[in-house]
Amino acid sequence: MNHSRRQILSMLAAATAGATSSAFAQAPQSKFQEPVFRIAANNSLTPATHPLDEALRIAHEGLQEIRTNISDYTATLVKRELVGNTVGEYEYMFIKVRNRRVEDGRVVVPFSVYLAFLKPATVKGREVIYVEQQNDNKMVAHEGGFKGRFLPTVWLKPEGAFAMRGQKYPLTEIGIENLVLKLIERGEQDRQHKDVKVEFRKNAKINGRDCSVIQVTHPEYRPEFDFSLGQIFIDDQMNIPVRYVAYGWPKTPGQKPEINEEYTYLNVKLNVGLTDADFDPNNPNYSFYSK
Repeated sequence: MNHSRRQILSMLAAATAGATSSAFAQAPQSKFQEPVFRIAANNSLTPATHPLDEALRIAHEGLQEIRTNISDYTATLVKRELVGNTVGEYEYMFIKVRNRRVEDGRVVVPFSVYLAFLKPATVKGREVIYVEQQNDNKMVAHEGGFKGRFLPTVWLKPEGAFAMRGQKYPLTEIGIENLVLKLIERGEQDRQHKDVKVEFRKNAKINGRDCSVIQVTHPEYRPEFDFSLGQIFIDDQMNIPVRYVAYGWPKTPGQKPEINEEYTYLNVKLNVGLTDADFDPNNPNYSFYSK
């Protein structure tokens, strides 16, 4: 974390260390710990500022950090999403991501993704690969679980109906850089409205790692708002978001809000030196064509 952001969050935390709040929804494993105190929003803002300004500054700095210093990474992604009217169960997947690199307006390293599903049992063994601007912009996949014994490897458009079944977003939008871009987009939209509360927290833990938290709350429902409450957990050492969770609005007064979307990146390893072979379905370590 850069010095200016650390200093700002530390001062905010010290100023309101006595404030407490109830815990939010539990993350998928008990070792995930939600922060246990709240920092009050700044209610003395001048007309030239907005509660989201500092959060957006941090997001833009983080995006620049990713694009400058992170070429690739591996992680375990834990995902849960509201699709239609149903919140799916937690999905765990090992991921490899190679970030896009652009030189002189030309893509010299394409955005590349490999997924290996770990659980639940219904999808365990599923593998997916997508490489930007290659293979007619299609992703290659084979099923896991019982179905995987009989179904062949297929090539699919990421935005197509079959690929999007049970998914909130296409595979082309996965990854930490895309998460930051989406958060900036939503933040810029929400900045057009005044009734937004932003809170900063310290001393959160994700998988034993120290994190700072930016929490955004929309006190009243509006169609233009994507969530009632969103939390972004930023790893203090790596200076990247490693968890994002957003809640909808309670269906009835007093009811707990439902999860809209939740993504947690565990065991992140940066700049591991991924190559084209990591995104090749013919890689002998993969099972795309082993049947």
